[in-house]
Amino acid sequence: MRWYGKLLGLIAGALLFRPNPLFGALVGLLLGHAFDANWFGIGHSAPYRVLGVDPAASQAEIDSAYRRLISQYHPDKVAGAAPELREAADRKAREINAAYDRIQKLRRKR
Repeated sequence: MRWYGKLLGLIAGALLFRPNPLFGALVGLLLGHAFDANWFGIGHSAPYRVLGVDPAASQAEIDSAYRRLISQYHPDKVAGAAPELREAADRKAREINAAYDRIQKLRRKR
């Protein structure tokens, strides 16, 4: 279990809310817990969310989700469409590729 977000939040909250440090410490503790629990989607679960798979998914499931999404959002699929659509497809394809690459790096570390 991660704890450093809670500790930093506790200290920062107490310092920022000097008139009422107990209230600040509680608010900071809550925010620190939110970061530790990844409520804001920052961290390891974010790339899995982009691909729409669970972090416990098998490599075959991840590969399948990646292939399905990249074939759906590949910029070549909308080559004749409006520039805005091509741009959106390009952004989404970059996001999918980055998420897949991040998952592969995370899994290699295990």
